Amino acid sequence: MKHYEMMVIFTPVLSEDDFKAAQKRYTDLITAEGGSIVDSNPWGLKSLAYPINKKTTGIYWVVEYKAASDFNAKLNVQLHRDEQVIRHLYTALDKYAVEYNDKKRKGLLPNKKAEA
Repeated sequence: MKHYEMMVIFTPVLSEDDFKAAQKRYTDLITAEGGSIVDSNPWGLKSLAYPINKKTTGIYWVVEYKAASDFNAKLNVQLHRDEQVIRHLYTALDKYAVEYNDKKRKGLLPNKKAEA
């Protein structure tokens, strides 16, 4: 099992319930294929850096998960088929990124804004 982090940008016209249902659909897909969810972080509605399909905002969701390396091909197909998804990106995390994310979740990283 490898660690991955995925960011998905959903269309901004989703209701809160639709957004939660979409998150559940993908977390269920990951767990059904033998993976596990490490962390789920819905960012909510944010402005896009550039318009995508004439949309200037999107609903962001970041999820960290563990899965087999061949699972991402199945996940990629599902994300491309979903009309609610504007963009997605998943990356493999090395041991340093996993450690950093773990420390960040636990609040063990120094706050640079407080130091300034």
